[in-house]
Amino acid sequence: MSALTWIHVIISLIAILSGIIVTQGLITADRHERSTLVYMVTILLTSLTGFLFPFNGVTPGIIFGVITVLIFIPTAIARYKFQMAGIWRFVFIVGSLVMHYLNCVVLIVQSFQKIPALNALAPQGNEPLLLAIQAALLIAFLIAGLLSVRRFRPQIVGA
Repeated sequence: MSALTWIHVIISLIAILSGIIVTQGLITADRHERSTLVYMVTILLTSLTGFLFPFNGVTPGIIFGVITVLIFIPTAIARYKFQMAGIWRFVFIVGSLVMHYLNCVVLIVQSFQKIPALNALAPQGNEPLLLAIQAALLIAFLIAGLLSVRRFRPQIVGA
């Protein structure tokens, strides 16, 4: 693997791990300030480093990267400018979870493409096993989203 690939993968894995902590915090009403900052920086860097690879046409990864950057902007504004007050709480929750979900989908798809044992189970990338895993991931994120919207009510810092 090239240095860029290694850097991109490491940043992506940090984004996923910190995203798990942020998601847990949304569900349990714990702000996880440091993990949120790490997540926000690494989720953006994941997309930006993804754009540095040679361009061979529009791929799902590029589309997910563009969507992530577009979602990142209002999510960061909701978190750091408006401190998740009012409707901005919802914007932050949904934005954070959608970006995390997209990153996890890419992890799953890339794992099935690059890891020989997984590739043997779904070589075409559209087999029922891979689709079932993606469906389970979507359901898990929808449940996390519902729980987060119901439970996460952060106090405004400094108020």
